[in-house]
Amino acid sequence: MPHRTDSSWYTAVSGCVRRGLDSTAFALLLGMRERDVPFSGFALASLVTACERRGWEEGAACGVAIHALTHRAGLMGNVYIGTALLHLYGSRGLVSDAQQLFWEMPDQNVVSWTALMVALSSNSYLEEALAAYRRMRREGVPCNANAFATVVSLCGSLEDEAAGLQVAAHVVLSGLQGLVSLANLLITMFGNLGRVQDAERLFDRMEERDRISWNAMISMYSHEGACSKCFMLLSDMRRHGGVRPDVTTLCSLVSVCASLDHLAPGSGIHSLCNRSGLNSSVLVGNALVNMYSAAGRMDEAESLFWTMSRRDVISWNTMISSYVQNGSCVEALQTLGLLLQTDEGPPNHMTFSSALGACSSPEALMDGRTVHAMVLQWNLQNNLLIGNSLLTMYSKCNSMEDAERVFQSMPCCDVVSCNVLIGGYSTLEDATNAMCVFFWMRGAEIKPNYITVINLQGSCKSSHDLHSYGMPLHAYITQTGLLSNEYITNSLITMYATCGDLESSSDVFCRIKNKSVISWNAIIAANVLHGHGEEALKLFIDLQHAGNKLDRFCLAECLSSSASLASLDEGMQLHGLRVKCGLDHDSHVVNAAMDMYGKCGKMDDMLKMLPDPASQPTQCWNTLIPGYARYGYLKEAEDTFKHMVSIGRKPDYVTFVALLSACSHAGLVDKGINYYNSMASTCGVPPEIKHCVCIVDLLGRLGQFVEAEKFIEEMPVLPNDLIWRSLLSSSRTYKNLDIGRKAAKNLLELDPFDDSAYVLLSNLYATNARWVDVDKLRSHMKTI
Repeated sequence: MPHRTDSSWYTAVSGCVRRGLDSTAFALLLGMRERDVPFSGFALASLVTACERRGWEEGAACGVAIHALTHRAGLMGNVYIGTALLHLYGSRGLVSDAQQLFWEMPDQNVVSWTALMVALSSNSYLEEALAAYRRMRREGVPCNANAFATVVSLCGSLEDEAAGLQVAAHVVLSGLQGLVSLANLLITMFGNLGRVQDAERLFDRMEERDRISWNAMISMYSHEGACSKCFMLLSDMRRHGGVRPDVTTLCSLVSVCASLDHLAPGSGIHSLCNRSGLNSSVLVGNALVNMYSAAGRMDEAESLFWTMSRRDVISWNTMISSYVQNGSCVEALQTLGLLLQTDEGPPNHMTFSSALGACSSPEALMDGRTVHAMVLQWNLQNNLLIGNSLLTMYSKCNSMEDAERVFQSMPCCDVVSCNVLIGGYSTLEDATNAMCVFFWMRGAEIKPNYITVINLQGSCKSSHDLHSYGMPLHAYITQTGLLSNEYITNSLITMYATCGDLESSSDVFCRIKNKSVISWNAIIAANVLHGHGEEALKLFIDLQHAGNKLDRFCLAECLSSSASLASLDEGMQLHGLRVKCGLDHDSHVVNAAMDMYGKCGKMDDMLKMLPDPASQPTQCWNTLIPGYARYGYLKEAEDTFKHMVSIGRKPDYVTFVALLSACSHAGLVDKGINYYNSMASTCGVPPEIKHCVCIVDLLGRLGQFVEAEKFIEEMPVLPNDLIWRSLLSSSRTYKNLDIGRKAAKNLLELDPFDDSAYVLLSNLYATNARWVDVDKLRSHMKTI
């Protein structure tokens, strides 16, 4: 053009941006500067849009440059430029720059406030975005539909009921509730807040509905697990609304059918997907894979996964997670390996989090370390979910040193991180380290929750733990008002009982005003643990008089109390209740009844209760083996073990405890050692402390103290009080003062308040006619 006006420059810049000719648009900007053409808000706002299409760093740098030009041109009051820059900064995660820009703007209107809220909420600053809305209201800026849409979605994400209801009232006062798009968002928000009736009322009052309206309601019912309502709404949608289901509709319907109970309607939806041609959608395919796996139909899930026309990383994540949830850990790791060989999307934090779930047992530690190495290779170690998954994996593998290293390397931790670490130490009965993590989290101002406290209580296993940690923890619970939490109170009952203080356990129970069946179960189990079977049965009668409904745990505990008393009459009466309570096929109750009959010497009755061998859970086999061994039927116990293995049942930790105990009672050293050595190599069960106790008891019973000491030194786990108590008890039988004193010394180092250690040592002295030592020991006990 021979004569270019300012307007022609502006039109050329915006036209190039609209056509995607961003480089030309920026070249025109340079031409404007060289010819001193004044900048306009229209042109600069267009160029900010072009910045959003560039790479992360380049786009941000261009935006900052345009921001500076806007300052120099005196155009900061232009709402178009300001809003465009706010969107750019938000999309690049430059939240502080977005906030600074907003407050630089001389006039903030509803458009700029909305842009600020979007920038904050899209970067997970949800509370700050809600605060911005409240300030906008205080400053009298009227809201439009876009602003309300942003804040309604925000309240749903925050699950902030008070704020959500307040915003809903603001929408009604503004007269905008009739907008279909806004009503749809309100339905979704009410669903997220669990206010189903409010969503239903709004939906029923809508004069006009679109597909999103129907999908919002179906999605809400899906999240609530209301399968029948989902299908009723689908029928209404097609018959009265004249709306055909789309991918979103089908995904919600498939999700609500993700259980064995609802598999039949889920299969019907699968057929609908095929008929409608939507089965090619990767979203629908992923939902169907998840549905079949959740119902335990892994064959269908696998077939569907491999025949999907297109897969993304979510498809692979779903398949890996499905294998883990169905106990197919080897297949989960193999699937991860196949993903790494495809171009169907790089693995993400969800991929490795699911894969780490396949490595959550001691025998899978090496696999877990391999996945950890992959996490480092993909530079995902700083992700909080990955960090917590690594902590969980190492804790379940009993590798607490690795767990500590991960914990120390995490850039940020939350209450889940601390709970996992405390739970790991609790599993290993390491109250000292569990409390160290608790003290650290309080110093880091991470607020403990009820799971934290329950894990800490579970770590206390001795009178020493009780005095050092359990009682101070009880005081903390009282001071912080956590005694009102039923789970914590019931866990206190168990903690005191486990640590040997049944009196305090009963005191906690008596102070509970509204006792649930879980509270009764806890105190009954506490009495069973202490061998007070008669008291446990009395409590069972009191439970029934109090009007509580029996559950599987209560009935199983009472059957255990009958077993401990070898009280066949009471046991048979309790067993008869199982039919009345609808628990006649419950595996927990069946196993407890088998144990009761076995301990009462009624082997025929125990065998009658056995399910078909092909369907017997491992727990039944673990009851049958010690049942035989208890009455000297070692051959039958061994034959049962061999039969169990031959039909493909995998022995576990408890199985080998039963076998080793049988060998100990029979005095079969060689056989016991052979079983111990074959645990890990043949069956993949790593030896744990109870297995080691059985071997020490076996060697001690035969007076083989040299071998016992050597075994203790070479044990794969640290010796605990059970090891030393067994050795101390055996030393009395053989009048071995040297071994007895060593065992007592180690036992008292673990727990200086252990009365049984002093009693056993005193008995050892008496057996050896060391009466002076007996008197000294009794005098010392009085000073403790």
